[in-house]
Amino acid sequence: MQLIILGLNHKTAPIEIRERLAFQESEMEKALSQVRSLPSLKENMILSTCNRVEIYAISREPEKAIRELQNFLSRYHELPLKEFEKSLYLLIGEEAVRHIFQVASSLDSMVVGEPQILGQIKSAYSMATESRTSGIILHRLLHRAFHVAKRVRTETRIGDSAVSVSSVSVELAERIFGSLEQRVVLLIGAGEMCELAARHLVAGGVEKILVTNRTYDRAVTLAQEIKGEPIRFEEMALGLKRADIVISATDSSQHLIRHDPIVKVMKERKQKPIFFIDIADPRDVEPGVGDIENVYLYNIDDLQKVANENMKDREKEARKAEAIVQEEVTKFVHWHQSLEITPTIIALKKKFEEIRKREFEKMISFHPHLSEKERQSLEALTSAIVNKILHDPLTRLKQKDEEAMSDVYLDALRTLFQLPDLTAEERMKED
Repeated sequence: MQLIILGLNHKTAPIEIRERLAFQESEMEKALSQVRSLPSLKENMILSTCNRVEIYAISREPEKAIRELQNFLSRYHELPLKEFEKSLYLLIGEEAVRHIFQVASSLDSMVVGEPQILGQIKSAYSMATESRTSGIILHRLLHRAFHVAKRVRTETRIGDSAVSVSSVSVELAERIFGSLEQRVVLLIGAGEMCELAARHLVAGGVEKILVTNRTYDRAVTLAQEIKGEPIRFEEMALGLKRADIVISATDSSQHLIRHDPIVKVMKERKQKPIFFIDIADPRDVEPGVGDIENVYLYNIDDLQKVANENMKDREKEARKAEAIVQEEVTKFVHWHQSLEITPTIIALKKKFEEIRKREFEKMISFHPHLSEKERQSLEALTSAIVNKILHDPLTRLKQKDEEAMSDVYLDALRTLFQLPDLTAEERMKED
């Protein structure tokens, strides 16, 4: 039973392809059902996010399964295979296990360490469970993936450092003020950058957000969305007197906030500290503003520099996380192999014991004069012979350093001794 992952992500496919191959949540049950109907598959799960589309499948016929999955993607999305085939990647066995552990731990994300992917995987697994397309192997695989992700979060600092301009803004504000509770934020501009930074600050606990924009209606709209307070552009000075944090991101060709007016504002504020985050290009805040006492000024380059340094920190932690992933991959591979190794050993012992008993009873029928003690001695002798014959091959099969050959040994034993195929119940007993 092989684990197969067929998919594409932000590294292998442009967004135009990812969008066309994405699965809508409302249609996921239908998609899972169609994959389940493919003859070569035993289990399946579909993970579909803005950055990746992946199908996890279990099959005894991997080559056939791969062809069927490719054709399914083409047929389901009504997109010729040739248009996305080069964007697909294929992972089998141990490589597939490592991949899902890396994805769950956010080591394969566009932003390493981001936490959203784990929730998305849990949702995908829940859908597969509800649709009854996942079985013993995917159940174990996904629960181990969740465990690995938890270990990475608790044993490394991979998610500690802010790596986006918006999240860095919050991090720096917390350094300056200690806590963002009871702080007032002034947004100058109502575009996407201001909105994103504002949402991060709201999540950080700020008390109130003021919004101003040259077009007042846009200020009102954004203020409603983030439960803030709009103020007119010409009343910006009033907002500056109230604000602890000022985020500016307009398309102005000239500085909107200059040195001398801020000196006046600071006197009116009685030198209460103020933090300017200038994420406009060209800059909204005159550089000299940062020279004023109790005024802290960071522009987009300053923020990006901090974000880049933090990303380097995450990359260092990612190397620690990879060691955890490898350790867990090894454990899972051992378990997966035991699904067939242990029942095969039991079946082989059972077959040899049945042969021994049959031949022993035949021999006894030809020698009815043997005493009970002699019968017991002969039975012990025949049992010992069988055990000695089986000892070396079974020991070899169990050896962990022979993992690469275990499938070959299993196939050989089952073929040579005509052992029956394993049932789902037999595998479940070994879980």
